Amino acid sequence: MASSKMRRLTVQFGAVFVALGLTACTGTPGPPPSSSASGTAAAEPAATFNFGTASMPLGLDPAMTADSESYRVTRQVLEGLVGVDGETGQTTPLLATEWKDSNNGLSYDFTLRSNVTFHDGTPLDATAVCANFNRWFTFPSDLRKQAPGISFQSVFKAYSDEPVFSIFKDCKVINASDVQINLTRPFTGFLQALTLPAFAISSPAALEAQKANVLDQVRNGQSVSAYAGHPVGTGPYQFSAWDADKVTLSSYKGYWGNRGQIATINFIPYDRAETRQQALLDGKIDAYDLVTSGTFDQLVKKGVQIIQRDPFSVMYLGINQAVAPLEKPEVRQAIEMAIDKEALIRKFFIDNTAQASQFVPPKLSGFNNNAPSLGYNPEKAKELLAKAGYKGEELKFYYPLNATRAYMPTPEKIYAEISRQLVAVGFNIKPVPVDWEQGYLQKVQSPGDRALHLLGWNGSYADADNFLGPLFGETRAEFGYSDSEVFHKIERARAMPDGDDRNAQYQAINAEIAASVPAVPIAFPISALALSDKVESYPASPVLNEVFTNVRLKP
Repeated sequence: MASSKMRRLTVQFGAVFVALGLTACTGTPGPPPSSSASGTAAAEPAATFNFGTASMPLGLDPAMTADSESYRVTRQVLEGLVGVDGETGQTTPLLATEWKDSNNGLSYDFTLRSNVTFHDGTPLDATAVCANFNRWFTFPSDLRKQAPGISFQSVFKAYSDEPVFSIFKDCKVINASDVQINLTRPFTGFLQALTLPAFAISSPAALEAQKANVLDQVRNGQSVSAYAGHPVGTGPYQFSAWDADKVTLSSYKGYWGNRGQIATINFIPYDRAETRQQALLDGKIDAYDLVTSGTFDQLVKKGVQIIQRDPFSVMYLGINQAVAPLEKPEVRQAIEMAIDKEALIRKFFIDNTAQASQFVPPKLSGFNNNAPSLGYNPEKAKELLAKAGYKGEELKFYYPLNATRAYMPTPEKIYAEISRQLVAVGFNIKPVPVDWEQGYLQKVQSPGDRALHLLGWNGSYADADNFLGPLFGETRAEFGYSDSEVFHKIERARAMPDGDDRNAQYQAINAEIAASVPAVPIAFPISALALSDKVESYPASPVLNEVFTNVRLKP
């Protein structure tokens, strides 16, 4: 079980603390949200809220992308069967009001919320839920190659063309309001996995009308479908427009729950922290995410509200073992020993960001206090390179331009420092900058000639499997990493019941991955938002589950 705190800073350095527990949960759900705290009818939303983001979304079909800026928008528009309580971290009702498991954890029965409609007016029912699950399960091979950000495989392991390997078996309509999801084998984190934005329920009519499985359009260098430019869900906000300079959502009048105070949200991208900061100070936006260490102190001095999230992401240097000579353990070890993580954190990350020696954050069960770390040792790195017979082969180092992420605040500067450190021990580095919105994510997650790349992973639910499964639970082109023993151990751990044995298994897996250096974990970054005086409170969440109906504006 893990917990975290979020801190709000002002010019007076006062602090308001909100507890946020993050824990695995399959308990009895609580009562559904009401339309207002007092039980009386809530006022009609009227406010316009301008939110500064680090980039445009890569696509608004959450089943097809793992981009945090895409999820920021789709969390407002689409909902899943279950959600996450912001205070306890427990699985909570969303489109399902109650659930139970049976058949030794192989069957899950969900009762759907009544009188819920999609934004196109069609009803949410069991048939609609199964249409979504069946769509994900039957994604064709060609489509999966076009969209490497699909989460279904990392969670359920395989598709309908290899059913023997898939955890998902089928989805059955019991009646209009009851649906059953069956698994082929136990999966302890199943309910928590359903809280991922990737498993939000779309209108089947909209999916069909907009040919959601046909990626025949291009946005920001990504192949996407028409649906990815106009999602239709059941959420509190419906899609209005995706223009060259912003994405606009509007309050859905037919929403089943609390509609909050905000009638219109504009997500406005600013690819530099300095421009986001200036836009806030000039009153162009009401809040923005991803405050960097270079602007943090300036904002505090100006009395700007800052909310920090506890770390729930890991930033890493990716290594592609499919490119020689990175298949040699000594070369990968030399890369790790060449990197001064402390210097990187001190220069480029917010205070109290911790060094990473593994890929699971320290607040999660499964974190291994004794995971092996080679440490910063440039002289030893040179010795290892000589032992490995490295002859100065050129290594292409990919890094993103015009991007800020919760796990990677200033990638150009981070690249420059890591590159300098690698060159200092004898590596021959060739920089390959790629604009984030011109396909960076797809390039580093697909087969290619890159040797190294910068990326990170932001957790979505509180389970070690949410980190180790997607990154190292199967062969991935991103790392050229294939260790069947580790894959088997991760698969086994996912099915184990919560408890000491499962934690010990993940700790052992962490140590094994760290020892083989398929990538170099660098930091568990703290991320922060800046708020204008207009904002009374903002629902900051380490897992980025931040729905804008919960934003409170001052009178």
